[in-house]
Amino acid sequence: MIQIKTSVLLSTGLLAASQAMASDLLLWQTNSLSYLYGKNFVINPSIQQTVTFEHADKWKYGDNFLFIDKIFYNGEEDRNKGPHAFYGEFSPRLSFGKMLDRRFELGPIKDVLLAMTYEYGEGDSEAYLIGPGFDLAVPGFNYFTLNFYRRQTEGPRPGDGVWQITPTWSYSVALGNSNLLIDGYLDWVVDNDRNARGTYHANLHINPQIKYDLGKALGWGEKFVYVGTEYSYWKNKYGIENSASFDTNQNTASLLVKVHF
Repeated sequence: MIQIKTSVLLSTGLLAASQAMASDLLLWQTNSLSYLYGKNFVINPSIQQTVTFEHADKWKYGDNFLFIDKIFYNGEEDRNKGPHAFYGEFSPRLSFGKMLDRRFELGPIKDVLLAMTYEYGEGDSEAYLIGPGFDLAVPGFNYFTLNFYRRQTEGPRPGDGVWQITPTWSYSVALGNSNLLIDGYLDWVVDNDRNARGTYHANLHINPQIKYDLGKALGWGEKFVYVGTEYSYWKNKYGIENSASFDTNQNTASLLVKVHF
């Protein structure tokens, strides 16, 4: 009985200590679920419905971002993935300023980080990215980051040793008794056409969301429920070179509903 009580007390103490440590390390976090409906996609079936889970957090020594898409092809089947597919990315960054307890500031640069991303998907190539990241102070923006990645791509269309440039941003505009939030990212894979293994071509993907804070307008709470649209322009989608016989340049928009929790 004494051993049981001692084990329980020890476990409770370790749990309390870990929770206290977690509260000290974690500065903030947010999670969300989104539903999107769009048409005119290329390569995959034209009509798509997507359910997306997103997680973002900032902790003592950096930040993390994760998203997972579950994509439905509206009754059609993709020749490689069937009637639905999934895709996700995990992007942790470590702050040199926070880890070394020093300021890495110069002009608009607020901090310098080690940026990493793991890309994964059903039937898709996996990719591992690593490189320098920067937090920038851009007037008017909620945040603006700029990451430079060295890509290592596996699978049937390899693209090793090429660079990807990825800015992300968030900007708010007052609109009536609520706000319009404009956020998103740009992925630009450069110089890949010169890769000796090169069937994964240079490509550019611009993916902003324009969202109205419906929750604030209806008195449900700020930054809780958004409605709006997501725009997707993707030149050489998936790194497949566009041609007269096979269009891989995507230009489409999707209706969006997003709930944070």
